[in-house]
Amino acid sequence: MLGIPADAPAILFFGYIRKYKGLDILLRAMAQLLKTLPELRLIVAGEFYGDEADYRKLVEGLRIPAKNLVLATDYIANDKVATYFSAANVVVLPYRSATQSGIVQIAYNFDVPVIATDVGGLSEVVIDGVSGIITQAATPELFAKDVERFFSEGLEEKLRAGVREGKKKYSWGTFVEGIEQIAKY
Repeated sequence: MLGIPADAPAILFFGYIRKYKGLDILLRAMAQLLKTLPELRLIVAGEFYGDEADYRKLVEGLRIPAKNLVLATDYIANDKVATYFSAANVVVLPYRSATQSGIVQIAYNFDVPVIATDVGGLSEVVIDGVSGIITQAATPELFAKDVERFFSEGLEEKLRAGVREGKKKYSWGTFVEGIEQIAKY
């Protein structure tokens, strides 16, 4: 549906597009990544909350080819969310700042690992080397390095397995076990 070849690697930026979420950082990283991953696709799915023209100028200035960028910058209906997460190998959160992000939980729902910057509480839910990769700072260079590492080291299946295992602690069964433990005391 998104026009992405089945064998093309794809990263997903999902949710409202706001300055603190670092789409500009990701676009600059994308320009670097295309040198080593020329078939990489960046899916940007979410509404702009700011000047969309600034981002379009940045894409043009960085000369990111249209084939490498899938823009879905309107409201994403709930019944379309799975389409975007299913198309991605990894979700990317190049945030400048955050407390938490609901995007992580959505990604995990679809067993998709996450690459996120080490801000707010993101490293509490994205476990580095287990369910994703934590990038130490919101810079294009560091983010590009970690995205490239994800693909060059073939980390997708390992991290997807970590996501599946980590989701168990949020299951109803685990919740019930916790209540039963409390009830014993």
